[in-house]
Amino acid sequence: MTVKFITSKEAAEIIKDGSTIAVGGFIGTGVAEEIHESIGQYFKETGHPRNLTLIYAAGIGDGKDRGLNHYAQKGLLKRVIGGHWGLAPMLQPQVAANEIEAYNFPQGVLSQMFRDIASHKPFHISRVGLGTFVDPDFQGGKLNKITIEDLVEKKNFDGKDYLVYKLVKPDFAILRGTYADENGNISFEDEPLTLESTSIAIATHNAGGKVIVQVKNKVSKGSLDPKSIKIPGLLVDYVVEVSDESKHMQTFATQFNSEFVKANVIKESESENIPLNQRKIIARRCALFLNDTDRIVNYGIGMPETISLVLKEEGINEKFTPTVEPGSFGGVPQGGLDFGCSVAPESVIDQCYMFDFYDGGGIDIAFLGLAECDKQGNINVSKFGPKIAGAGGFINITQNTNRVIFCGTFTAGGLKISVEDGKLNIVQEGKSKKFVEAVEQITFSGKTAISNEQTVYYVTERAVFKLTAEGVTLIEYAKGMDIEKDILAHMSFKPHISEDLCEMDARIFKEEKMGLN
Repeated sequence: MTVKFITSKEAAEIIKDGSTIAVGGFIGTGVAEEIHESIGQYFKETGHPRNLTLIYAAGIGDGKDRGLNHYAQKGLLKRVIGGHWGLAPMLQPQVAANEIEAYNFPQGVLSQMFRDIASHKPFHISRVGLGTFVDPDFQGGKLNKITIEDLVEKKNFDGKDYLVYKLVKPDFAILRGTYADENGNISFEDEPLTLESTSIAIATHNAGGKVIVQVKNKVSKGSLDPKSIKIPGLLVDYVVEVSDESKHMQTFATQFNSEFVKANVIKESESENIPLNQRKIIARRCALFLNDTDRIVNYGIGMPETISLVLKEEGINEKFTPTVEPGSFGGVPQGGLDFGCSVAPESVIDQCYMFDFYDGGGIDIAFLGLAECDKQGNINVSKFGPKIAGAGGFINITQNTNRVIFCGTFTAGGLKISVEDGKLNIVQEGKSKKFVEAVEQITFSGKTAISNEQTVYYVTERAVFKLTAEGVTLIEYAKGMDIEKDILAHMSFKPHISEDLCEMDARIFKEEKMGLN
């Protein structure tokens, strides 16, 4: 078939009622924003296409109205299968109101599933998700009452339990690249990430579906470097040359930054003077877990981002190679709506291959956020009442890394602290407890971690806990803290107390550098 060059409105008209659409993107990177917007607008005007199923690996949106938020219209969607939901808040009320079927599976599992669909495998088999809300012994990844079809089963092979994920064949793929030549070959020169674009295109093509790709410009045949082409033209049915540059940003925060796609030597700048607040205290304690055998690190979004700043302040940041789940090694990982990209990355691989690396234990140590923890050491970062954040890559990373450090403030909502003469003071306590009797949803299973012989810590500004056979165990406390009044009184359960309980390293609470090397 000869590729057709069409408008985004024409792309919306092509999609049939009841179709399953595989969508590429990571937050705003690789997102075909103009096409998604046109589908939403066409539905407003005509009521079609309707009853669609969306399947995607990573969160796609800006937390407001872009990305998958365009699909938040009653009747447009029937079902959503996604790895992360937090960036599409406009969809969440439909889930809570039981208006659409909704699943949340691990980001890595979904990115790898597209390869299995492409090769016509019947299932995707993985140990990722065991013991969590994805496990059919719990919710099976279902997010509301009308979601009843089982898309994951538990089976035993050679004496070990595995999760068997059913594969969903796409009728359409909506992807994005940089340029398309006259034959429909899609290059990725200006894309910070390649994600699972190739896998989605092959999966859709081999399933008899149609592949639609948004690009910045059309170029002449033979003008593209073959190595820059991630989607061969023979897989592409339709190309949309974007009409509005603002609908083709590198990320939802950045129109274009050449440093996201070039491996330049990073210019050394003076270290930021990080104030001695709760973020720095937590990051410093986390940094003390790093040793000479650690080389490959994953920093989650939020609190863990401060750890790299502390390492830079200490002058040892170059000893460690950061990785980010959508595919980048090295460089300087970015935050906010630029998250997933890195300045001057050393290399970028497809997201599914990065999760192969993660699932095989490739990371030496991982630092992730601590939203809610219970007495068994379970962590919830994925669901809080009607708010669905989703698991993202959290389950893949935490389940397959030998040493996992969860980090966050001890309480949430308005916590204020001060440090005087090396002592921590609580100026204003947070409004809500993070250490609860039972988490609302299990995104990380303490029981599974113990079974896997992982080493797990929970770091806060006033206390450090370790996961042991007895459960969550208090091993360190900050100088100035009263264990009963400042720690135990703000937990919904009583942790095991280590016989070797001691004060946190005094260097953490001083203005000068800690002297790490």
